[in-house]
Amino acid sequence: MGVLNATPDSFSDGGLYDAPERALARAEEMVAEGADLLDLGGESTRPGAAAVSPRDEAARILPTLRLLRKRLGVPLSVDTRRAEVARAALAEGAEIVNDVSALADPAMGGVVAEAEAGVVLMHMRGTPETMQRDPRYADVAGEVADELAAALERARAAGIADARVVLDPGIGFAKTAEHNLELIARLGELARLGRPLLLGPSRKSFIGKILGGVPAERRDAGTAAACVVGLLHGARIFRVHDVRIVRQALDVAEALRRAAPVPAAAP
Repeated sequence: MGVLNATPDSFSDGGLYDAPERALARAEEMVAEGADLLDLGGESTRPGAAAVSPRDEAARILPTLRLLRKRLGVPLSVDTRRAEVARAALAEGAEIVNDVSALADPAMGGVVAEAEAGVVLMHMRGTPETMQRDPRYADVAGEVADELAAALERARAAGIADARVVLDPGIGFAKTAEHNLELIARLGELARLGRPLLLGPSRKSFIGKILGGVPAERRDAGTAAACVVGLLHGARIFRVHDVRIVRQALDVAEALRRAAPVPAAAP
């Protein structure tokens, strides 16, 4: 899943692809590099980011979405937590809603169900503006699994079929660096929920911390490493900025995994 942000303030690529023509050029690059689907966002969800209005969010993404739909053949996802924006994007040809709030908007479930769209339910506590103030867990993997199970029940209650749901542990969302590492290492525990897992570690601050403070644009090798470990622990969709390096790493890791399945990691 290639990341395409039509935002002025995203932590890694804010302002680079906020014009539809530039976004299309980047989207075409990602597809050529091996992206199976693209995720288009109009609101930054970096830690501390303030919310934008649904009107502004829709205005950022809809012109680009229309252009991508005409020119590309891959499925398009819209990264939004607002039912109003999701409805407009689905009407323009998006097929998936990537909701970082896991249906916190009471109308979102109905919008997704009515459109028979796919949905990604991500774990987060609080909002992007507040989520990193003091994240605490007694058992991060167990608590994330329980809260994603509750999100899955919300989806079912809204009429969304299980087959249309993907779960995301929310790397970097209300998590410390240590929480992120433990979650990736324990992804297999989320498999009990019975839905495919999406992993989104791309260029996030925990990678920069491990690598001695390197800036976001120099974290792609670390991102690939996190994705490979995620693959070995059960993740099947990977939301990334640099598609080429991650796709190559995953293709090799998958070939090795099929040749000789990796035993479960020691506690």
